[in-house]
Amino acid sequence: MEFNAHKPIYLQICNQIYEQILSGDLKADDRLLSVRDLGIQLGVNPNTIMRSYETMQTAGIIYNKRGIGYFVSDNAKELVLNQMKEEFLKDELPQVVKKMKLLGISSEEFLKFANQ
Repeated sequence: MEFNAHKPIYLQICNQIYEQILSGDLKADDRLLSVRDLGIQLGVNPNTIMRSYETMQTAGIIYNKRGIGYFVSDNAKELVLNQMKEEFLKDELPQVVKKMKLLGISSEEFLKFANQ
């Protein structure tokens, strides 16, 4: 995984897992890699992985079975979808709209492009 220097690594790891949940690669009750194994796979400190898992657990996206590992929650897909939509509408869409205005791209042009 290539990391973006402008966003904390633990959040990028969360987003990677969120994408796997939305795509169906990870489903309810699927076991995540252990903290140590994912750290090795990504070349990241296990403390960073733990922070990602704690963030997702706090959001209810994953849960911990003590001594066994972390698992995807039953309603994870819905939670991730809502969270990612909210982030997109709050953080990314305003930048897109601003850029469209600067470039003189009309709503009609955008919709034509989006519907291709």
